[in-house]
Amino acid sequence: MNKEVILGDFRLANLSRNLSITGRREVLTGKAKFGIFGDGKEIIQIALAKQFRDGDWRSGYYRDQTWMMAMGLYDSLEFFHQLYGNTDREVNHGSGGRVFNNHFSIPNINPDGTWRNLMKQKNSSSDISPTAGQMPRLLGLAYASKLFRQNKELHKFTSFSAGGNEVAFGSIGDASTSEGHFWETMNAAGVLQVPLAISVYDDGYGISVPKKYQTTKGSISEILKGFESEKDKPGIRILKGKGWDYPGLIKLYEEGIAICREQHTPVLFHIEEVTQPQGHSTSGSHERYKSEERLKWEEEFDPLKKMREWILNSGIATPEELDRIVSDTEEEVKEARKKGWEMFQAPIRVERDALVKIISDRTCRCAEEVKEDTVDNYTNDLKQVLSPIRKDNFVTARKILRNVCKSCMKSDNLKEELQGWLKRNYEDAGKSYDSYVYNETPSSVLKVNPVSPTYSAESPEVPGRQILRDNYDKLFARYPLLVTFGEDTGGIGGVNQSLEGLQKKYGELRITDTGIREATILGQGIGLSLRGMRPIAEIQYLDYLMYALQLLSDDLATTYYRTAGRMIAPLIISTRGHRLEGIWHSGSPMSMLVSSVRGVYVCSPRDMTRAAGFYNTLLEGQDPAIVIEPLNGYRLKEKLPDNIGEFRLPLGIPEILNKGTDITVITYGSTVRIAVEAVKHLSAHDISVELIDVQTLIPFDMNKVILESVKKTNRILFLDEDVPGGTTAYMMQEVLEKQGAWQFLDSPPRTLTAKEHRPAYTTDGDYFSKPSAEDIFDVVYGMMKEAAPEKY
Repeated sequence: MNKEVILGDFRLANLSRNLSITGRREVLTGKAKFGIFGDGKEIIQIALAKQFRDGDWRSGYYRDQTWMMAMGLYDSLEFFHQLYGNTDREVNHGSGGRVFNNHFSIPNINPDGTWRNLMKQKNSSSDISPTAGQMPRLLGLAYASKLFRQNKELHKFTSFSAGGNEVAFGSIGDASTSEGHFWETMNAAGVLQVPLAISVYDDGYGISVPKKYQTTKGSISEILKGFESEKDKPGIRILKGKGWDYPGLIKLYEEGIAICREQHTPVLFHIEEVTQPQGHSTSGSHERYKSEERLKWEEEFDPLKKMREWILNSGIATPEELDRIVSDTEEEVKEARKKGWEMFQAPIRVERDALVKIISDRTCRCAEEVKEDTVDNYTNDLKQVLSPIRKDNFVTARKILRNVCKSCMKSDNLKEELQGWLKRNYEDAGKSYDSYVYNETPSSVLKVNPVSPTYSAESPEVPGRQILRDNYDKLFARYPLLVTFGEDTGGIGGVNQSLEGLQKKYGELRITDTGIREATILGQGIGLSLRGMRPIAEIQYLDYLMYALQLLSDDLATTYYRTAGRMIAPLIISTRGHRLEGIWHSGSPMSMLVSSVRGVYVCSPRDMTRAAGFYNTLLEGQDPAIVIEPLNGYRLKEKLPDNIGEFRLPLGIPEILNKGTDITVITYGSTVRIAVEAVKHLSAHDISVELIDVQTLIPFDMNKVILESVKKTNRILFLDEDVPGGTTAYMMQEVLEKQGAWQFLDSPPRTLTAKEHRPAYTTDGDYFSKPSAEDIFDVVYGMMKEAAPEKY
């Protein structure tokens, strides 16, 4: 390395440190809400960034500011945009103010939803705060390189990969290696042999807890030795370095990343003797839990101090040169702070001034002095706020609005202007905080044109699992980027044989068995989908999805939202659940999903034809989704559509299965079949039921089909096999509150659910645990008897 490069690195390290110091000060003085910084990790990240190429991917955590700066993806000004929570997407690129500082992302799509050329940029997946949550996604990002290298059919996708030569770089704090996600990921990486390079920053603590309480033997590299590669036994490589050793770290990363990139061997860099000069975050001080000896050591082995010593001892620069560099970085940080604060405050002041003008220019003056004084006091209080936030403006406007005289005719103009101000600015706030939950580009699955299944006189009746198998066959032939993987998915074609024979036809790289590791199955899918592939991650049973719920909720469901619409992860999750006998694999925790995965579509088909139709639609769009196949439907006969692989079911559109005039019954999934049986019995007793299958819980009844039904029947029953107060309550809110169906009811709305416990074993256990056709009959009959006791 020449002098210019070395001094450039020294400058960057000091610039990043000054940002951390100033950022903490901004939080403690009240200008910023919270801060977490990368102080102490500067040298490590400069060294690893030197090995990061266009096309590579990062899946790190909230200490990586120097790394992002070293790659040219982040600067001093954006540091303050993040810190203050600036919601302007054009300047706060990582999240548009939706996530606190040191959470980064680089877009993988263009504004119109088309894919960017990922090989012409350095890529960073979007960070999340839950510790070790970045690890499973890191596995998927690395696994994509393996598929792009080994599957020659994918070599033509040159905007996604250069023959699989990309490395997936990760970072994690030493204490977070105690998490299960870390261990599951490292085990899977060793099994899969993928180019995953994980840096463990070991500063001796997990917030206040020393690593002797975190890690056996107090060393993650020691206890991972069993994972290391041996002759004819592939595993991982472990390399160790010291967080203050600038030349040593550069050499270490050059050696390790070459192995990772060329051989597709996972590499763990255990970086010890790392310092954290400002403690964990702005929530506390490390002086409370570190000894005087430790604090003194951290001061002595501060990486900036050690780098300075090395530069001086090597004769690369003089003390005066280094002092000037440090002074220049201090000035840059001051200017960036000043500019960042002004850019954050300016639009808020404009908003405030417009509000104050409306109030000051009012023509009405209230005869009641108390109210007049109240309005003036609120206005003066707002004008005196030195550093307003948007909440201050809105609170003032709403308080004044409620104090405007209701009897004075002159007040109408003021009320109208205040209401107009609130409406305009709430719409603007909605764009800042409430948008981009689901794909809003032309690639949304909601914009996919539906195609109905077609049948002929020759259409055979086949087991439901055959419909899925034949449909998958068509999909794998059509989409070269389509892969699926899961427990028992490959060799035997799935536990229900819905992929029977397809691994032999399409190969192990496309239809793959995995270990029993749901979190990293989901992580594989997230990482692959970020890189342009179309994965279907199979979770064998619905209740196994709970092993991966944290990733599903914190990572996948929020990807589009937390990047303000700049990054998509169109992963499809295939699972199965509902009616089966016994506590496990037979539960229907749908409310858990619906409440946890906003941002992911939830499809609950009643049979395999509808499941196939959802897969077909989802692969035509680019949204994450879960398809829950009904467990008891694989052997039941269905007609095989003539256009298998071609028909597409729209999401969010219920289907009316039986027209009726007396009562509307709303359900989904496996409960539909039981409801159909009950409807036949009710018809024999002169009760006309309109039975509606909602088909997808998210999105829910976009065309208000259920509302139109209630207008006709004036009664409604919500039915499913979730727990009481679960998804039936969700559906009730959607229909009665959001659609406004309450006003058309002549009878109280009812729900019919399973019991509070999971279903007991045997057919009798199922019968007494979940709604039966007889239960449905009795509830509906009872509702009709209440309405017309003389008839029933």
